[in-house]
Amino acid sequence: MKPVRIVAPVLAAVLAAAGVIWAAGPALAAGPTATFVKTSDWGSGWEAKVTIANGGATAITAWTVAFDLPAGTTVGTYWDALLNVSGQRFTFTNRSWNGHLAPGASVSFGFLGSGPGSPTNCTLNGAPCGGQQPPPTTAPPTTAPPTTAPPTTAPPPTTPPPTTAPPTDDGLPEHFLTGYWHNFDNPAVELRLRDVPAEYDLIAVAFAEATSTPGAVSFGIDPGLSAALGGYTDAQFKADVATLHQRGKKVIISIGGETGRVAVNDPASATALADSLHRLIQEYGFDGVDIDLENGLNPTYMAQAMRALRSRTGPGLIITMAPQTIDMQSPSVSYFKLALDIRDILTVVHTQFYNSGSMLGCDQAFAYSQGTINFMTALACLQLEAGLRPDQVALGLPAGPGAAGGGIVAPTMVNQALDCLARGTSCGSFRPPRTYPGIRGAMTWSINWDVTNGNGFARTVKPHLATLP
Repeated sequence: MKPVRIVAPVLAAVLAAAGVIWAAGPALAAGPTATFVKTSDWGSGWEAKVTIANGGATAITAWTVAFDLPAGTTVGTYWDALLNVSGQRFTFTNRSWNGHLAPGASVSFGFLGSGPGSPTNCTLNGAPCGGQQPPPTTAPPTTAPPTTAPPTTAPPPTTPPPTTAPPTDDGLPEHFLTGYWHNFDNPAVELRLRDVPAEYDLIAVAFAEATSTPGAVSFGIDPGLSAALGGYTDAQFKADVATLHQRGKKVIISIGGETGRVAVNDPASATALADSLHRLIQEYGFDGVDIDLENGLNPTYMAQAMRALRSRTGPGLIITMAPQTIDMQSPSVSYFKLALDIRDILTVVHTQFYNSGSMLGCDQAFAYSQGTINFMTALACLQLEAGLRPDQVALGLPAGPGAAGGGIVAPTMVNQALDCLARGTSCGSFRPPRTYPGIRGAMTWSINWDVTNGNGFARTVKPHLATLP
């Protein structure tokens, strides 16, 4: 979450489905196969899904899918696999958590392609992927998406987003402000937890650290921070958590961050994460957990860990997520999938609308530039129209200079984006297909940077949240 990470303009579609390009032929013997499907095609680019299925009698311990693309066709963003490129030969290999396939099991990865071509000469672990089939009979669209100006309106989706109220009372205001508190020493102002400004409703402590046990995390006051504050102990921190509770605030522990390496890739590591988080909640008084993993996650086992933790803590557990913008471009991407899989127990997703370049919004027609009202509203709309409730969506922005490498906006612009989503007013050229009065609020990285910059973010955004419907 915090040094710059620039991603080139991305075109990822969410809803349409095209046909199979290559798959197992009916005459071939049963065994491992790889199936390629274009899940969307907008003429100049497309989104692909590749499914590896183990139709054999023995387990697969690792997989490699390789194919050729014609000149002028390239691969951009990809997920749930690793990629190596040699000329026009593209080789995808499994991640650490999805390489093992028992007989009858399957796994998928995806990527974005640009250009008119489709994969050929596919191999799975060196053998043919399963034969060739012709492309679908329905031709893809030939008109490219606009690249010079955004549309003035977004086409309404075929079904409205969910609007039901939260299943439990999370103890937070209807519209609230979240901020991250640094448990480390950097150029921003160092703060004791009790000195967090009163405007913040939810404080995410950054970060818990991975241990030598896969999945498990630990926490303690960073020695560098303690030294910078002239002495700050775990006992004082625990007392500060209690003080914030007395003020009506909630405090959660965040796992991950830009350099975080918490890996939850199997049932054992899911149990280890749930157990270790439960111990931290009991020891420090945390009200929940924030998932801020920027190096990939396995939605199946992370969901297992969150459900196990909630079963031990009860319905008051706060669960938040802070994905990068690229991780919320499509419901098929692991982070977005996790949010949808646990939406019955999820509190809020505050996507990092910064350090991300340009991205598609819910209209799927234009790559909006970060640092604009259009970017915030169109990308929040994507999440709202793809299955998250309005009370589960918040806007995540940097707290001014020093906090991020790109995407910094004036706090007044955050208020305008919230008004656009909640009321349909103060919009840019992009207008959502409906209003979302229940939009939950805003998050900033970070409280420390906000204090460094004069508290402008909190003092501007927090009062405005109280005016929302």
